[in-house]
Formats: sequence, C-alpha cells, structure tokens
Amino acid sequence: MITKFLYKNFLRPIFFLGDPEHVHDLMTFSGRLLGSNFLTRGLTSFMFSYSHPALEQEILGIEFKNPIGLSAGFDKDALLTDIMPSVGFGFEEIGSITGEPCEGNPKPRLWRLKNSKSLVVYYGLKNEGPEIISQRLKGKRFSIPIGTSIAKTNCADTVDTDKGIADYIKAFKKFTNIGDYFTINISCPNAFGGLPFTDAGKLDLLLSQIDQIPTKKPIFLKMAPDLSEKELDQIINVVKKHKVRGFICTNLTKDRKRASKLTHKKDSIPENGGLSGKIVEDLSNQMIKAIYQKTKGKYVIIGVGGVFSAEDAYKKIKLGASLVQLITGMIFEGPQLIGEINRGLVKLLQKDGYKNISQAIGKAGFTH
Repeated sequence: MITKFLYKNFLRPIFFLGDPEHVHDLMTFSGRLLGSNFLTRGLTSFMFSYSHPALEQEILGIEFKNPIGLSAGFDKDALLTDIMPSVGFGFEEIGSITGEPCEGNPKPRLWRLKNSKSLVVYYGLKNEGPEIISQRLKGKRFSIPIGTSIAKTNCADTVDTDKGIADYIKAFKKFTNIGDYFTINISCPNAFGGLPFTDAGKLDLLLSQIDQIPTKKPIFLKMAPDLSEKELDQIINVVKKHKVRGFICTNLTKDRKRASKLTHKKDSIPENGGLSGKIVEDLSNQMIKAIYQKTKGKYVIIGVGGVFSAEDAYKKIKLGASLVQLITGMIFEGPQLIGEINRGLVKLLQKDGYKNISQAIGKAGFTH
C-alpha cells in the first residue's frame, strides 16, 4: 500500500529525527485539524478506514464496528475523538484522567527504542483534569465507543489511601454519563508512590467506593504486566466482589532486567519510565491467557501491548481478548496499520472457518 510505503520511507524517518513528545504534540494538533470538518474526516476515512461484518460485536451492551482500539495514553485530553473513527479505530480510550489537573513528570519523558519497536514512557499522567475534559465532551455524540481511563493524581498527597481513593472518585463522578465504559487505571508505573492499588486490600476499598456511584457504564481494571501470579490471583478474588466487568492487559512494564534481554544492542533504556510495544508483548499475552483461564472467560478482556500486525492482534484474541488496543504499533508502522490489521483479521477468520471475530475469542486459551 502506498500510504505504508510513504510513511515508513519518508515520514517516519523525519518524525524520528524530532523530539518524541514534540512530534506527538504536532500529531495531536494535526489530528484536531483533520477532525474539525466533514471533508477532512471523509478524506481520512477514505484513505484508512475499513469495515466488515465479521469484525462487528456487541460487548456489554456496546456496539463495536471492529475490535481495534486506541489505548489510553495517546489522547490524554480527549482532543482527537472526532478524527480517530476516520483513522479506522473501532473504539478509543481517553486519558488517563486524574482527580486534579496534572503537569506530569519533568521532561524528557518519552523516548523511542527504534530497533526494539518499543517506547519508554515517563509522562506521569499528564492531563488537563476532569473539569476541563468533561466540559469538552459534555453533550457530544461519538461515532465509536469511548472509554474513559481514570487514575489518581501524580502527587505526594494521593499516596495516602483515603486521599487516593477520593481522587479517583472525583474524576470518576465527572464522567458517569460521558462515553461508553470506564477503565480504572491502577497500573501507571510513572506516578508518585508506585502502584498502591494493586494491593488487594486497598483495591477492595477503592472498588467499594466506586460501586456506590450510579453509572450504566461497564467498568474495566487496567493491569500491570509485572504482577506475580499470587498478586494476580488476589486481584481477581477482589474483583469478583465488585462491579468490574473486565480487564485491560496490560500497562507498561518496569522490569528493566527482563527488558534489557529483549532490547536491541543499539538501543539504551533510560533510567525512568515504563516500556511499551514489543518488549511488553509476551507479558501482555501471558496475562490475557492467565485471566481467561482463571475466570473461565467470565470477564471481558482488552489486550494491549506489542500489536504491530493482524497476527499480533489475532493471537491476543485467540488467547482470550475480545478487543485489542494499540499505540506504539501505529507510531512505528503508520496510521494505515489499523485498516491493515482489520483486513488481515478478516482473512485469518476466514482461514480458520469463523464467521465472526467473537468465535475466535479464547480458542487458544487452553492450549500450551
């Protein structure tokens, strides 16, 4: 495809010369412009979008035109909800949004590992806060499902358990009637105080408070890839008592020892930040399979981490994911990747004799 050739041979080399955060901000600005009128949205859709009945699903009462979504962390302030459907995404997750506006961590906070197909991210939950973002989206009609990722503000105050929970609740309440599903992000590796709500007791307290807030939106829990099996089992046991309907597997990895073995010798890993892309792919797949097996497919799983092709996405689906998200793959491969993956998924489904993507979910989940 000509778009892929142009991106990989001309645009990407230029983008990769620039500071990653500056390029991201430029892409956000361009995306807002393209999403601002029906002509540029239509042209973008003509270039990138692809649809097929085999990719359509209804999950938790939400209609998905295809299973490929934009992961949280790209559209932090919900500025791109008008253009992402035209790029071909079946859904988008905004945020993470925290109880208070957050500047994030000091720059630099985004690096490319060019030869390892990975990014190192140290943004630290930068976002404009729930007041501004909810006002931006209030009354807006979306053409694809929108997830809202909620986290606690990256600051010393929220290390206290009660204050941390209050921070989650403040952001959560602003979006009860905006978008289609919630994600409770307990796994950002770059926030002050670490990951306190991966502790079963503290997670139980947090979810107990969230249970009391009226909302029709299903709730997902975003998981850290570096959990032990014991920690994973404890989290699943807590979730069984609450209104959580699914898991997102996974966030960024901080395991430097493991990452260094997977990193190309030409790439050096910065001291700060979590790693995305191919370096986290196996951890993501292992957790998808583990949760699907442990819960016997009871929960909806969204797989994220290292998706660069239809085969990558299909592997996650066959391990137990109903939906798949990406960011890093699009940055390395180009915006045409979403359409490529969806076309490829249709071919893989036909090859396996499935009429709909839902038939493939978990088909490899109980094999070695």
